[in-house]
Amino acid sequence: MLRAALAALLLVACVSAPPAESVDTSAPVAWRVVSYNIRHGEGMDGRVDLERTADVLRRLDPDVVALQEVDQRVERSGGEDQAARLGALLGMNHAFGSFMDYQGGRYGMAILSHCEIQHIESVRLTDGNEPRVALVTELTDVNDSTLTVVDVHFDWVADDGFRFSQAGEVARHLDDVSGRWLLIGDFNDRPGSRTLDLFHARAMETVKPRDRRFTFPSGDPEREIDFIFAAPGDAWRVETVDVVAESVASDHRPVFAELVPLGSAGGEGHRPACPR
Repeated sequence: MLRAALAALLLVACVSAPPAESVDTSAPVAWRVVSYNIRHGEGMDGRVDLERTADVLRRLDPDVVALQEVDQRVERSGGEDQAARLGALLGMNHAFGSFMDYQGGRYGMAILSHCEIQHIESVRLTDGNEPRVALVTELTDVNDSTLTVVDVHFDWVADDGFRFSQAGEVARHLDDVSGRWLLIGDFNDRPGSRTLDLFHARAMETVKPRDRRFTFPSGDPEREIDFIFAAPGDAWRVETVDVVAESVASDHRPVFAELVPLGSAGGEGHRPACPR
């Protein structure tokens, strides 16, 4: 009797077990991309809270995140390696680029991705009111295609001299990149500026909804200074662009875009660019 009962239980378990999810490998990939100036995790309430930052990003389920104002073992943020910590919280790979030494650690920017990071380079830019770099990574998607992702945070003062010089150096670097690339970050400049025009000449801007285009300050945004560009412009289809209505976790709001590389295999729908 016992043997028969066990056999019956096993049969029920086999019948009722949900089928394993299958991935449609014929569907094109879609890159879910976020730009977020996190102000070293300090929210508008004055608290440094990386778990809160991670929660904002987790809800967006990104393939790649470009972060600005990131601390690495800096006193003001508790000596934590913020890029590594956010990577661990989100299950993502991370790369960090340092601008300068600060409060016993380093201050700069980071890229997170579920994709494998094949190459990391910090491109030193002209010093402005603070030192600056462009953080360059090469990522490999689920089709073994390479995507170059460049994270920027340009000078912020009203005089755009340093900012335009830094942007020019990034533009010249991008001119040497082969294949698809994304340029993501806090440009500290607005549409119609000569800084933005440099990149409009080279790439496609992922245009935000007109009524939700402002990204700074987060509580009541009135400036559009955070952007995502994709190149070559005729090699991408933009599925979604939005500014996330997050007003507490940082002084910037995140920008989210979903982009599909053209020329991918056919099929209905699409799948994440990076493995989960």
